[in-house]
Amino acid sequence: MTIDPTLIKSSFAAVEPHGSEVTAYFYAHLFEHNPGVRKLFAEHMNEQQDRLWAAIGTLVNKLEDTDTVVNVLQGLGRRHAGYGALPEHFPAVGASLLASLAHFAGDAWTPEIEAAWTALYGVITDVMSAALTEEAAG
Repeated sequence: MTIDPTLIKSSFAAVEPHGSEVTAYFYAHLFEHNPGVRKLFAEHMNEQQDRLWAAIGTLVNKLEDTDTVVNVLQGLGRRHAGYGALPEHFPAVGASLLASLAHFAGDAWTPEIEAAWTALYGVITDVMSAALTEEAAG
């Protein structure tokens, strides 16, 4: 499946009113299912949750502006290299992201929407991983 901006934007609109609840759920899910990554994060997560929510919103709102999306993702990848993130962390993050979106979208979450978000997350992973790896290599 390819990225479907209409599905991405409509499903994001369904979860957007929940705001920071989505990212709180995301991190709880991530840490519960992948406790080893907890050490990569600060003790208090409020700022991190806000940054994640802002990044998701930016990506969704700029989805059809490929240059902006790629630039944002490359910057995120480079910064995450400094946090100790590794390409092998991306599948766990993706699983938690999809679980969070599905949880808050409720009945609005469909197989087509999941496929669209999965395709988008594949691009996110590819671009961020390449930038992260390049940054880590120095």
